[in-house]
Amino acid sequence: MKDNNHFGEYKAVYFIGAGGIGMSAIARYFISRGLVVAGYDRTPSELTRRLEKEGMLLHYEESVADIPHACKDPQHCLVVYTPAIPAEHKELVFFRENGFEIEKRAEVLGTLTRQMHGLCVAGTHGKTTTSTMCAHILHQSHLDCNAFLGGIAKNYGTNYILSQTSDFVVIEADEYDRSFHHLRPYMSVITATDPDHLDIYGTKEAYLESFRHYTELIQPEGALIVHRGLEMKESLQPGVRRYDYSLDEGDFHAENIRMENGDITFDFISPIESIRNVELGQPVPINIENGIAAMAMAQLAGCTANELRIGMLSFSGVDRRFDFKIRTPELVFLSDYAHHPKEIYQSARSMRLLYKDRHITAIFQPHLYSRTKDFYREFAEALSQLDEVILTDIYPAREKPIEGVTSQLIYDCLKPGVKKQLITKDDVIPLVKSRDFDVLIVLGAGDLDEQVPQIANILKRKINLKP
Repeated sequence: MKDNNHFGEYKAVYFIGAGGIGMSAIARYFISRGLVVAGYDRTPSELTRRLEKEGMLLHYEESVADIPHACKDPQHCLVVYTPAIPAEHKELVFFRENGFEIEKRAEVLGTLTRQMHGLCVAGTHGKTTTSTMCAHILHQSHLDCNAFLGGIAKNYGTNYILSQTSDFVVIEADEYDRSFHHLRPYMSVITATDPDHLDIYGTKEAYLESFRHYTELIQPEGALIVHRGLEMKESLQPGVRRYDYSLDEGDFHAENIRMENGDITFDFISPIESIRNVELGQPVPINIENGIAAMAMAQLAGCTANELRIGMLSFSGVDRRFDFKIRTPELVFLSDYAHHPKEIYQSARSMRLLYKDRHITAIFQPHLYSRTKDFYREFAEALSQLDEVILTDIYPAREKPIEGVTSQLIYDCLKPGVKKQLITKDDVIPLVKSRDFDVLIVLGAGDLDEQVPQIANILKRKINLKP
Protein backbone atom coordinates (compact mmCIF):
# COMPACT_ATOMS: atom_id res chain seq x y z
CA MET A 1 0.00 0.00 0.00
CA LYS A 2 1.33 3.44 -0.90
CA ASP A 3 1.22 4.88 2.57
CA ASN A 4 0.22 8.51 2.86
CA ASN A 5 -2.97 10.39 3.62
CA HIS A 6 -4.40 9.93 0.14
CA PHE A 7 -3.04 6.44 -0.63
CA GLY A 8 -0.21 7.55 -2.84
CA GLU A 9 -0.85 8.36 -6.45
CA TYR A 10 -3.96 6.21 -6.90
CA LYS A 11 -6.60 7.74 -9.14
CA ALA A 12 -8.93 4.73 -9.14
CA VAL A 13 -9.91 1.88 -6.85
CA TYR A 14 -11.51 -1.36 -8.04
CA PHE A 15 -13.44 -3.65 -5.67
CA ILE A 16 -13.95 -7.38 -6.26
CA GLY A 17 -16.89 -8.38 -4.07
CA ALA A 18 -18.05 -4.78 -3.81
CA GLY A 19 -21.47 -5.45 -2.26
CA GLY A 20 -20.31 -6.73 1.11
CA ILE A 21 -21.08 -4.52 4.08
CA GLY A 22 -17.41 -4.01 4.96
CA MET A 23 -16.28 -3.44 1.38
CA SER A 24 -18.97 -0.87 0.75
CA ALA A 25 -17.77 1.30 3.65
CA ILE A 26 -14.28 1.48 2.13
CA ALA A 27 -15.75 2.18 -1.30
CA ARG A 28 -17.59 5.14 0.20
CA TYR A 29 -14.32 6.40 1.69
CA PHE A 30 -12.66 6.50 -1.73
CA ILE A 31 -15.78 8.01 -3.37
CA SER A 32 -15.56 10.82 -0.79
CA ARG A 33 -11.90 11.35 -1.79
CA GLY A 34 -12.91 11.97 -5.40
CA LEU A 35 -11.32 8.85 -6.92
CA VAL A 36 -12.85 6.72 -9.67
CA VAL A 37 -14.46 3.85 -7.77
CA ALA A 38 -15.69 0.75 -9.58
CA GLY A 39 -16.16 -2.95 -8.99
CA TYR A 40 -17.79 -6.32 -9.40
CA ASP A 41 -20.32 -8.18 -7.31
CA ARG A 42 -22.17 -11.39 -8.06
CA THR A 43 -25.67 -10.05 -7.47
CA PRO A 44 -27.32 -6.62 -7.24
CA SER A 45 -28.71 -5.65 -3.84
CA GLU A 46 -30.12 -2.63 -2.08
CA LEU A 47 -26.58 -1.81 -0.95
CA THR A 48 -25.09 -2.00 -4.46
CA ARG A 49 -27.94 0.13 -5.82
CA ARG A 50 -27.16 2.78 -3.23
CA LEU A 51 -23.46 2.66 -4.10
CA GLU A 52 -24.29 3.21 -7.76
CA LYS A 53 -26.37 6.26 -6.85
CA GLU A 54 -23.39 7.57 -4.88
CA GLY A 55 -21.16 7.31 -7.95
CA MET A 56 -19.68 3.80 -7.97
CA LEU A 57 -19.44 1.98 -11.32
CA LEU A 58 -20.66 -1.60 -10.80
CA HIS A 59 -21.25 -4.68 -12.92
CA TYR A 60 -22.49 -8.16 -12.03
CA GLU A 61 -20.87 -10.45 -14.60
CA GLU A 62 -17.39 -11.88 -14.06
CA SER A 63 -15.79 -10.13 -17.04
CA VAL A 64 -12.45 -8.42 -17.63
CA ALA A 65 -14.03 -6.54 -20.54
CA ASP A 66 -16.41 -4.81 -18.12
CA ILE A 67 -13.61 -3.33 -16.00
CA PRO A 68 -13.61 0.45 -16.66
CA HIS A 69 -10.64 1.89 -18.57
CA ALA A 70 -9.64 4.03 -15.57
CA CYS A 71 -9.12 0.83 -13.55
CA LYS A 72 -6.77 -0.83 -16.06
CA ASP A 73 -3.67 1.23 -15.27
CA PRO A 74 -1.55 -0.67 -12.69
CA GLN A 75 0.33 2.51 -11.74
CA HIS A 76 -2.78 4.39 -10.65
CA CYS A 77 -5.38 1.79 -9.65
CA LEU A 78 -5.59 -0.01 -6.33
CA VAL A 79 -7.50 -3.33 -6.29
CA VAL A 80 -9.36 -4.35 -3.12
CA TYR A 81 -10.88 -7.80 -2.71
CA THR A 82 -12.71 -9.81 -0.11
CA PRO A 83 -11.30 -13.19 1.05
CA ALA A 84 -14.56 -14.85 -0.03
CA ILE A 85 -13.56 -14.34 -3.70
CA PRO A 86 -12.03 -17.53 -5.18
CA ALA A 87 -8.43 -17.35 -6.41
CA GLU A 88 -9.49 -18.31 -9.95
CA HIS A 89 -11.88 -15.37 -10.32
CA LYS A 90 -11.22 -14.01 -13.84
CA GLU A 91 -10.91 -10.38 -12.82
CA LEU A 92 -8.66 -11.15 -9.85
CA VAL A 93 -6.43 -13.25 -12.14
CA PHE A 94 -6.25 -10.34 -14.61
CA PHE A 95 -5.10 -7.89 -11.95
CA ARG A 96 -2.55 -10.34 -10.53
CA GLU A 97 -1.06 -11.11 -13.94
CA ASN A 98 -0.72 -7.42 -14.82
CA GLY A 99 1.16 -6.18 -11.76
CA PHE A 100 -1.58 -4.31 -9.91
CA GLU A 101 -1.37 -3.47 -6.23
CA ILE A 102 -3.91 -5.88 -4.70
CA GLU A 103 -5.01 -5.62 -1.07
CA LYS A 104 -7.53 -7.30 1.17
CA ARG A 105 -10.13 -5.03 2.71
CA ALA A 106 -8.40 -5.43 6.09
CA GLU A 107 -5.07 -4.24 4.68
CA VAL A 108 -6.69 -0.97 3.58
CA LEU A 109 -8.14 -0.54 7.07
CA GLY A 110 -4.72 -1.39 8.51
CA THR A 111 -3.22 1.52 6.60
CA LEU A 112 -5.85 3.82 8.10
CA THR A 113 -5.02 2.64 11.63
CA ARG A 114 -1.39 3.62 11.00
CA GLN A 115 -2.41 7.07 9.79
CA MET A 116 -5.02 7.81 12.46
CA HIS A 117 -5.95 6.72 15.97
CA GLY A 118 -7.76 3.44 15.37
CA LEU A 119 -10.53 2.56 17.82
CA CYS A 120 -11.25 -1.07 16.97
CA VAL A 121 -13.89 -3.52 18.20
CA ALA A 122 -13.15 -7.23 17.86
CA GLY A 123 -15.04 -10.30 19.03
CA THR A 124 -17.17 -13.23 17.91
CA HIS A 125 -20.36 -11.25 18.50
CA GLY A 126 -21.47 -7.81 19.61
CA LYS A 127 -18.82 -5.99 17.60
CA THR A 128 -21.14 -4.35 15.05
CA THR A 129 -23.47 -2.80 17.63
CA THR A 130 -20.60 -1.86 19.96
CA SER A 131 -18.51 -0.21 17.23
CA THR A 132 -21.56 1.64 15.84
CA MET A 133 -22.50 2.87 19.33
CA CYS A 134 -18.94 4.10 19.89
CA ALA A 135 -18.84 5.81 16.49
CA HIS A 136 -22.15 7.56 17.18
CA ILE A 137 -21.00 8.77 20.61
CA LEU A 138 -17.77 10.16 19.12
CA HIS A 139 -19.41 11.64 16.01
CA GLN A 140 -21.83 13.74 18.06
CA SER A 141 -19.10 14.74 20.55
CA HIS A 142 -16.45 17.45 20.33
CA LEU A 143 -13.98 14.76 19.09
CA ASP A 144 -15.90 13.52 16.02
CA CYS A 145 -14.60 10.45 14.14
CA ASN A 146 -14.39 8.53 10.90
CA ALA A 147 -15.94 5.05 10.96
CA PHE A 148 -15.99 1.83 8.93
CA LEU A 149 -18.82 -0.28 10.30
CA GLY A 150 -20.19 -3.78 9.74
CA GLY A 151 -23.81 -2.66 9.63
CA ILE A 152 -25.98 0.25 8.55
CA ALA A 153 -26.23 2.76 11.42
CA LYS A 154 -29.86 3.86 11.63
CA ASN A 155 -28.82 7.34 12.79
CA TYR A 156 -27.05 7.94 9.47
CA GLY A 157 -28.45 5.42 6.98
CA THR A 158 -24.91 4.28 6.13
CA ASN A 159 -22.03 2.15 7.37
CA TYR A 160 -19.47 4.90 6.85
CA ILE A 161 -18.89 8.15 8.71
CA LEU A 162 -16.52 10.81 7.35
CA SER A 163 -14.88 13.60 9.32
CA GLN A 164 -12.66 16.23 7.73
CA THR A 165 -11.09 17.11 11.09
CA SER A 166 -10.99 14.13 13.45
CA ASP A 167 -7.93 11.93 13.93
CA PHE A 168 -10.05 9.02 15.24
CA VAL A 169 -11.26 6.13 13.08
CA VAL A 170 -13.66 3.51 14.47
CA ILE A 171 -13.26 0.10 12.82
CA GLU A 172 -15.03 -3.21 13.24
CA ALA A 173 -12.15 -5.69 13.52
CA ASP A 174 -13.09 -8.88 11.70
CA GLU A 175 -11.46 -12.14 12.82
CA TYR A 176 -12.55 -14.05 9.70
CA ASP A 177 -9.49 -15.16 7.72
CA ARG A 178 -7.37 -13.45 10.44
CA SER A 179 -8.19 -10.13 8.78
CA PHE A 180 -7.83 -8.18 12.05
CA HIS A 181 -4.11 -9.00 12.13
CA HIS A 182 -3.61 -6.24 9.53
CA LEU A 183 -4.80 -3.58 12.00
CA ARG A 184 -2.69 -1.51 14.39
CA PRO A 185 -5.25 -0.30 16.94
CA TYR A 186 -4.71 2.64 19.22
CA MET A 187 -7.40 1.16 21.44
CA SER A 188 -9.49 -1.98 21.14
CA VAL A 189 -12.48 -3.61 22.74
CA ILE A 190 -12.72 -7.42 22.63
CA THR A 191 -16.33 -8.46 23.23
CA ALA A 192 -16.19 -12.26 23.01
CA THR A 193 -13.96 -15.14 21.89
CA ASP A 194 -16.45 -18.00 21.49
CA PRO A 195 -14.96 -20.16 18.72
CA ASP A 196 -16.27 -19.50 15.22
CA HIS A 197 -15.00 -19.79 11.63
CA LEU A 198 -13.54 -23.21 12.41
CA ASP A 199 -13.52 -23.84 8.66
CA ILE A 200 -10.67 -21.29 8.63
CA TYR A 201 -9.01 -21.89 12.00
CA GLY A 202 -9.47 -25.63 12.38
CA THR A 203 -9.36 -25.68 16.19
CA LYS A 204 -10.57 -23.64 19.13
CA GLU A 205 -6.94 -23.20 20.22
CA ALA A 206 -5.98 -21.65 16.89
CA TYR A 207 -8.96 -19.30 17.11
CA LEU A 208 -7.97 -18.12 20.59
CA GLU A 209 -4.34 -17.74 19.50
CA SER A 210 -5.45 -15.35 16.77
CA PHE A 211 -6.95 -13.07 19.43
CA ARG A 212 -3.76 -13.28 21.52
CA HIS A 213 -1.76 -12.14 18.50
CA TYR A 214 -4.28 -9.36 17.86
CA THR A 215 -3.62 -7.92 21.35
CA GLU A 216 0.10 -7.68 20.44
CA LEU A 217 -0.81 -5.21 17.70
CA ILE A 218 -2.26 -2.53 20.02
CA GLN A 219 0.04 0.46 19.93
CA PRO A 220 2.09 1.48 23.00
CA GLU A 221 0.27 4.11 25.06
CA GLY A 222 -2.99 2.64 23.77
CA ALA A 223 -5.54 0.55 25.64
CA LEU A 224 -7.27 -2.84 25.65
CA ILE A 225 -10.81 -3.11 27.04
CA VAL A 226 -11.63 -6.81 27.27
CA HIS A 227 -14.80 -8.56 28.39
CA ARG A 228 -14.27 -10.10 31.78
CA GLY A 229 -13.69 -13.86 31.89
CA LEU A 230 -12.84 -14.52 28.24
CA GLU A 231 -10.97 -17.73 27.46
CA MET A 232 -7.96 -16.08 25.84
CA LYS A 233 -4.45 -14.99 26.68
CA GLU A 234 -3.19 -11.45 26.10
CA SER A 235 0.21 -10.26 24.94
CA LEU A 236 0.35 -6.50 25.37
CA GLN A 237 3.21 -4.18 24.47
CA PRO A 238 4.74 -2.09 27.29
CA GLY A 239 2.65 1.01 27.98
CA VAL A 240 -0.70 -0.45 26.85
CA ARG A 241 -3.36 0.13 29.51
CA ARG A 242 -5.58 -2.85 30.26
CA TYR A 243 -9.18 -2.71 31.48
CA ASP A 244 -11.99 -5.22 31.77
CA TYR A 245 -15.75 -4.84 31.61
CA SER A 246 -18.97 -6.84 31.93
CA LEU A 247 -22.60 -6.31 32.79
CA ASP A 248 -22.17 -6.25 36.54
CA GLU A 249 -18.46 -6.30 37.43
CA GLY A 250 -15.06 -5.14 36.21
CA ASP A 251 -13.37 -1.77 35.72
CA PHE A 252 -16.37 -0.71 33.63
CA HIS A 253 -19.82 -2.12 34.49
CA ALA A 254 -23.45 -1.24 35.18
CA GLU A 255 -25.28 -0.82 38.45
CA ASN A 256 -28.85 0.05 39.37
CA ILE A 257 -30.34 -1.32 36.12
CA ARG A 258 -34.01 -0.39 35.66
CA MET A 259 -36.32 -1.84 32.99
CA GLU A 260 -39.68 -0.11 33.10
CA ASN A 261 -42.38 0.48 30.47
CA GLY A 262 -40.06 -0.49 27.64
CA ASP A 263 -37.24 1.81 28.83
CA ILE A 264 -33.81 0.78 30.16
CA THR A 265 -31.75 3.01 32.46
CA PHE A 266 -28.56 2.20 34.40
CA ASP A 267 -25.57 3.73 36.13
CA PHE A 268 -22.26 3.49 34.24
CA ILE A 269 -19.46 2.67 36.69
CA SER A 270 -16.02 3.72 35.47
CA PRO A 271 -12.52 4.22 36.96
CA ILE A 272 -12.41 7.56 35.11
CA GLU A 273 -15.82 9.03 35.93
CA SER A 274 -19.05 7.20 36.74
CA ILE A 275 -22.27 8.45 35.12
CA ARG A 276 -25.70 8.06 36.70
CA ASN A 277 -28.95 7.42 34.86
CA VAL A 278 -27.71 6.47 31.40
CA GLU A 279 -30.76 5.76 29.21
CA LEU A 280 -30.64 3.47 26.18
CA GLY A 281 -32.07 4.96 23.00
CA GLN A 282 -32.49 1.40 21.72
CA PRO A 283 -33.81 -0.31 24.87
CA VAL A 284 -32.68 -3.92 24.41
CA PRO A 285 -31.13 -5.77 27.37
CA ILE A 286 -28.00 -6.91 25.49
CA ASN A 287 -27.27 -3.28 24.63
CA ILE A 288 -26.48 -2.53 28.26
CA GLU A 289 -23.27 -4.55 27.98
CA ASN A 290 -22.55 -3.35 24.42
CA GLY A 291 -23.06 0.20 25.68
CA ILE A 292 -20.64 -0.26 28.58
CA ALA A 293 -17.89 -1.27 26.15
CA ALA A 294 -18.70 1.56 23.71
CA MET A 295 -18.80 4.18 26.47
CA ALA A 296 -15.56 2.87 27.97
CA MET A 297 -13.62 3.35 24.73
CA ALA A 298 -15.27 6.70 23.98
CA GLN A 299 -14.50 7.91 27.51
CA LEU A 300 -10.86 6.81 27.23
CA ALA A 301 -10.69 8.70 23.92
CA GLY A 302 -11.81 11.89 25.71
CA CYS A 303 -15.61 12.15 25.50
CA THR A 304 -17.28 13.99 28.37
CA ALA A 305 -19.93 12.52 30.67
CA ASN A 306 -22.66 14.59 29.03
CA GLU A 307 -21.54 13.53 25.53
CA LEU A 308 -21.67 9.88 26.61
CA ARG A 309 -25.16 10.28 28.07
CA ILE A 310 -26.50 12.13 25.00
CA GLY A 311 -24.86 9.64 22.62
CA MET A 312 -26.42 6.62 24.31
CA LEU A 313 -29.88 8.20 24.47
CA SER A 314 -29.82 9.26 20.81
CA PHE A 315 -28.46 5.97 19.44
CA SER A 316 -31.08 4.45 17.13
CA GLY A 317 -29.50 1.05 16.53
CA VAL A 318 -28.19 -0.90 13.55
CA ASP A 319 -30.14 -2.46 10.69
CA ARG A 320 -30.70 -6.19 11.33
CA ARG A 321 -29.47 -5.95 14.94
CA PHE A 322 -32.57 -6.41 17.10
CA ASP A 323 -34.27 -4.33 14.44
CA PHE A 324 -37.93 -3.69 15.29
CA LYS A 325 -40.25 -3.47 12.27
CA ILE A 326 -43.56 -3.61 14.18
CA ARG A 327 -43.95 -2.85 17.87
CA THR A 328 -47.60 -2.73 18.97
CA PRO A 329 -49.52 -4.21 21.91
CA GLU A 330 -51.03 -6.88 19.66
CA LEU A 331 -48.00 -7.74 17.50
CA VAL A 332 -44.20 -7.43 17.62
CA PHE A 333 -41.99 -8.22 14.61
CA LEU A 334 -38.24 -7.75 14.33
CA SER A 335 -35.18 -9.12 12.54
CA ASP A 336 -31.76 -9.91 13.98
CA TYR A 337 -28.49 -10.79 12.22
CA ALA A 338 -27.60 -13.26 15.01
CA HIS A 339 -26.00 -16.36 13.44
CA HIS A 340 -23.67 -17.80 16.11
CA PRO A 341 -25.11 -19.82 19.03
CA LYS A 342 -24.02 -17.24 21.62
CA GLU A 343 -25.64 -14.47 19.57
CA ILE A 344 -28.82 -16.51 19.24
CA TYR A 345 -28.74 -17.16 22.99
CA GLN A 346 -28.40 -13.45 23.81
CA SER A 347 -31.09 -12.48 21.32
CA ALA A 348 -33.52 -15.10 22.66
CA ARG A 349 -32.73 -14.12 26.24
CA SER A 350 -33.39 -10.46 25.48
CA MET A 351 -36.71 -11.43 23.89
CA ARG A 352 -37.66 -13.38 27.01
CA LEU A 353 -36.80 -10.44 29.27
CA LEU A 354 -38.80 -8.02 27.13
CA TYR A 355 -41.81 -10.27 26.49
CA LYS A 356 -42.05 -12.58 29.51
CA ASP A 357 -45.66 -13.69 29.04
CA ARG A 358 -46.02 -13.68 25.27
CA HIS A 359 -45.71 -16.41 22.64
CA ILE A 360 -42.36 -15.89 20.86
CA THR A 361 -41.75 -17.48 17.46
CA ALA A 362 -38.41 -17.49 15.63
CA ILE A 363 -37.84 -18.14 11.94
CA PHE A 364 -34.16 -19.12 11.76
CA GLN A 365 -32.06 -19.56 8.62
CA PRO A 366 -28.78 -21.28 9.61
CA HIS A 367 -25.69 -19.72 8.01
CA LEU A 368 -22.99 -22.04 6.59
CA TYR A 369 -22.90 -25.82 6.56
CA SER A 370 -19.65 -25.86 8.56
CA ARG A 371 -21.05 -23.67 11.35
CA THR A 372 -24.20 -25.82 11.54
CA LYS A 373 -22.08 -28.98 11.69
CA ASP A 374 -19.90 -27.56 14.48
CA PHE A 375 -22.65 -26.00 16.61
CA TYR A 376 -26.05 -27.60 15.88
CA ARG A 377 -26.51 -28.70 19.51
CA GLU A 378 -25.66 -25.20 20.77
CA PHE A 379 -28.07 -23.63 18.26
CA ALA A 380 -30.85 -25.90 19.51
CA GLU A 381 -30.06 -25.08 23.14
CA ALA A 382 -30.21 -21.33 22.46
CA LEU A 383 -33.39 -21.49 20.38
CA SER A 384 -35.12 -23.66 22.99
CA GLN A 385 -35.60 -20.55 25.16
CA LEU A 386 -38.41 -19.60 22.75
CA ASP A 387 -41.90 -21.04 22.35
CA GLU A 388 -41.74 -21.91 18.68
CA VAL A 389 -38.91 -22.41 16.16
CA ILE A 390 -39.36 -22.50 12.39
CA LEU A 391 -36.17 -23.64 10.63
CA THR A 392 -35.42 -22.98 6.97
CA ASP A 393 -32.79 -24.66 4.81
CA ILE A 394 -29.14 -23.67 5.40
CA TYR A 395 -27.79 -20.57 3.62
CA PRO A 396 -24.52 -21.79 2.01
CA ALA A 397 -22.78 -18.43 1.39
CA ARG A 398 -19.27 -19.40 0.24
CA GLU A 399 -19.61 -23.14 0.98
CA LYS A 400 -20.60 -26.32 -0.81
CA PRO A 401 -22.99 -28.73 0.94
CA ILE A 402 -21.61 -31.15 3.55
CA GLU A 403 -23.18 -34.61 3.42
CA GLY A 404 -25.61 -35.18 6.28
CA VAL A 405 -25.59 -31.54 7.42
CA THR A 406 -29.05 -29.96 7.22
CA SER A 407 -31.34 -27.95 9.48
CA GLN A 408 -32.74 -31.29 10.65
CA LEU A 409 -29.72 -31.55 13.00
CA ILE A 410 -30.92 -28.48 14.92
CA TYR A 411 -34.57 -29.56 14.69
CA ASP A 412 -33.87 -32.93 16.31
CA CYS A 413 -32.06 -31.34 19.27
CA LEU A 414 -34.70 -28.75 20.22
CA LYS A 415 -36.01 -29.32 23.73
CA PRO A 416 -39.35 -31.05 24.32
CA GLY A 417 -42.18 -28.55 24.56
CA VAL A 418 -40.80 -26.25 21.84
CA LYS A 419 -43.18 -26.16 18.90
CA LYS A 420 -41.09 -26.72 15.77
CA GLN A 421 -41.30 -26.88 12.00
CA LEU A 422 -38.94 -27.39 9.03
CA ILE A 423 -39.63 -25.42 5.84
CA THR A 424 -37.78 -24.04 2.82
CA LYS A 425 -37.11 -20.35 2.34
CA ASP A 426 -39.76 -20.30 -0.40
CA ASP A 427 -42.32 -21.49 2.16
CA VAL A 428 -41.79 -18.50 4.50
CA ILE A 429 -44.11 -15.97 2.85
CA PRO A 430 -47.02 -18.44 2.42
CA LEU A 431 -46.58 -19.49 6.05
CA VAL A 432 -46.69 -15.89 7.31
CA LYS A 433 -49.82 -15.26 5.23
CA SER A 434 -51.54 -18.35 6.61
CA ARG A 435 -51.31 -17.78 10.35
CA ASP A 436 -51.15 -15.26 13.18
CA PHE A 437 -48.22 -14.38 15.45
CA ASP A 438 -47.80 -12.69 18.81
CA VAL A 439 -44.05 -11.95 18.81
CA LEU A 440 -42.07 -12.94 15.69
CA ILE A 441 -38.33 -12.65 15.08
CA VAL A 442 -36.40 -13.51 11.89
CA LEU A 443 -32.89 -14.70 12.78
CA GLY A 444 -29.76 -15.29 10.69
CA ALA A 445 -27.12 -13.75 8.46
CA GLY A 446 -28.29 -15.20 5.15
CA ASP A 447 -30.67 -13.92 2.49
CA LEU A 448 -33.93 -14.49 4.39
CA ASP A 449 -33.65 -10.86 5.49
CA GLU A 450 -34.57 -9.87 1.93
CA GLN A 451 -38.10 -11.09 2.71
CA VAL A 452 -38.41 -9.04 5.91
CA PRO A 453 -40.06 -5.98 4.26
CA GLN A 454 -42.67 -8.23 2.63
CA ILE A 455 -43.26 -10.07 5.92
CA ALA A 456 -43.70 -6.74 7.69
CA ASN A 457 -46.28 -5.56 5.15
CA ILE A 458 -48.25 -8.82 5.44
CA LEU A 459 -48.29 -8.56 9.24
CA LYS A 460 -49.25 -4.87 9.18
CA ARG A 461 -52.26 -5.65 7.02
CA LYS A 462 -53.34 -8.33 9.48
CA ILE A 463 -53.56 -5.73 12.30
CA ASN A 464 -54.74 -2.88 10.07
CA LEU A 465 -51.51 -0.90 10.23
CA LYS A 466 -50.60 1.17 7.19
CA PRO A 467 -47.83 -0.72 5.24
